[in-house]
Amino acid sequence: MNLMSEEETQEERRASILLFIGMGSFILLTQIIALLLAPPFEEAGIMAFENPEDPRNPILFFIFIIAFTAFILLVLKFGGKRLVYFVMLAAVAGTIYYVMLVLFPYPYIPVVSTLALAVLLFKYPEWYVLDVTGLLIGGGAAAIFGISLGILPVLLLLIILAVYDAVAVYKTKHMVTLAESVIDLRMPVLFVLPRTRNFSLLRKPVQGSQEIDAPERGMEDAFFMGLGDAIIPTLLVVASRASYASLAPAFGALIGTLAGYAVLSSFAGRGKPHAGLPLLNSGAILGFAIGYLVMVV
Repeated sequence: MNLMSEEETQEERRASILLFIGMGSFILLTQIIALLLAPPFEEAGIMAFENPEDPRNPILFFIFIIAFTAFILLVLKFGGKRLVYFVMLAAVAGTIYYVMLVLFPYPYIPVVSTLALAVLLFKYPEWYVLDVTGLLIGGGAAAIFGISLGILPVLLLLIILAVYDAVAVYKTKHMVTLAESVIDLRMPVLFVLPRTRNFSLLRKPVQGSQEIDAPERGMEDAFFMGLGDAIIPTLLVVASRASYASLAPAFGALIGTLAGYAVLSSFAGRGKPHAGLPLLNSGAILGFAIGYLVMVV
């Protein structure tokens, strides 16, 4: 019995290490994709705000997040799951289109590729399809908003969202409710890594004589991370690269984000949701500050 327990413990540790590396890779890939997409977005003039230095921009960004979250929760409360699904699918398709527009600036290719991915998400939203699409969406969104916000506005935004994320997860808990609903919708707004080899978002496992819905089994059988946890700190990475000739501030923010993720993962228990942005954003800001000091010294 002791031997079996030790083997199970070792297997669990190996799985935890792989999950840690996997989710960290998603954050890093989101940052790399955003940095690669930022220059062509700038050349194409695709920006979220006309004046990146306007201090009102982070407030408008935050108000939009609050309004969109309230809309989703309200519609879901009254049984409008299909409406939420198609609204989110349209938002996802719009972001993918802008990414394809700068990657393949040729007639019809952006439209055709966007429609193809949208159909794939609609017909076969398996976890690895969501992950790949999520990287495109995350990198694209971080690039667009990163070049649309100056350093001071993006720092303000990261602080506001870190506080909001903590309140929404630990106090009001509405972000936990939203995450569970999104899992069931199978949309690429979450990164998913299975804990078990036979995990599937499409096939519901059976317990006894009943099927188990995704939200009820999700936190146990897979590791989930909101796309926002990768996007928001990446805004500082992109804004730093766009604002300074030196790579030090952007590199510092990138490393700081990964350091914040490492701290977060050290106490993120299995099956228990945690607010990611307080640590991720703090790490990004601290890393940026160190990189900035390196640049000016």
